[in-house]
Amino acid sequence: MIFGNEEKFLTGNEAVLEGAFYAGAKLMCGYPITPATEILEGWAKKADQGNNDLCMIQAEDEISAGFNSIGALIAGKKSFTATAGVGHVLMQDPISMAEAMRLPFVGVIMQRGGPSTGTVIYSQQEVTLACFGGNGEGLRIVYSTSSPQELYDYTIKAFNSAWKYFFPTFVLGDGYQSKMKAKVKLNQPDIVKSKPIVTDDGKYINKRNCYNFENQLSEVLMKDIADYDTISPKLVEWEEYKCKDAEIIIFAHGIVSGSAKTAVDIMRTKMNIKVGLFRPITLRPFPKDVASKIASGVRKILIAESSNGHFARIVKDNLYGLTRIETLLKPVMGINPEEIVEKIVSISKKTDNFWTDH
Repeated sequence: MIFGNEEKFLTGNEAVLEGAFYAGAKLMCGYPITPATEILEGWAKKADQGNNDLCMIQAEDEISAGFNSIGALIAGKKSFTATAGVGHVLMQDPISMAEAMRLPFVGVIMQRGGPSTGTVIYSQQEVTLACFGGNGEGLRIVYSTSSPQELYDYTIKAFNSAWKYFFPTFVLGDGYQSKMKAKVKLNQPDIVKSKPIVTDDGKYINKRNCYNFENQLSEVLMKDIADYDTISPKLVEWEEYKCKDAEIIIFAHGIVSGSAKTAVDIMRTKMNIKVGLFRPITLRPFPKDVASKIASGVRKILIAESSNGHFARIVKDNLYGLTRIETLLKPVMGINPEEIVEKIVSISKKTDNFWTDH
């Protein structure tokens, strides 16, 4: 592997592998599931090429894959898993344990259509599961990517964030990104090193996951919540596109944000409609402060997503009462720029009427 200024023509799944290799991952635990299977297959192929540093466990299911990964990282090895759809659902038990025990669990989620087995292609229906799944408090870091380049960059960042802050961290891609090919620059950021979690200067640390009384769990949980709130301002990431003079802002994440950006250009150059795009890269924690500031100065917001309101619920929760919100919801379907343009034109007419009447 050569990193640095080199560019490779990679699929999204291949970009994830390159990122994991560079980040220093030593073990991949998984179970084959489309559209994430090539991550498991690619890791196995690399491990079979005589690289004794790399280990691979194909578990009997995603529950086992999650717990195997936890065992390795407790011992101080950078491990990760990759899954999608029903596998992501099954994995909530080990993910909940990782959240409760403050473990640097790393998962790559290539969203597919549900519910249940659904389709093996595409959706944005795993946002709620990634951000708030299991029986925890959503104490996770979730990066929503939009391209193979970002799958590479944020796979590395996921390992860094997990091992720096000790909260489960996820790269939330999708079936389209996993299969598409693009040039990927193999950047070389600094890497956060791993270390054994159950010892500190030779002393044994009890990573507790079971409590006898409510007050015991509450004390630990409240500390974890406070820690999460403290580090959240350091973690939040977002992208603004032509928002400064915008009267209508599109909120979109992941691959849909690419269509939204094209729609913004079309409307500004051909229709003289002042539209901008706000794209949260971290869905957990959500960049609430900057999103609220942008939203407070516009007439209306359009939320566009390939699900029935997973992303919209997060946005509305963070922007409650600030502005009027419209939605373009297409569960398991891609959203093209023309559909966004058509919706914005409709919104623009209603907005003009509203401001004229008032």
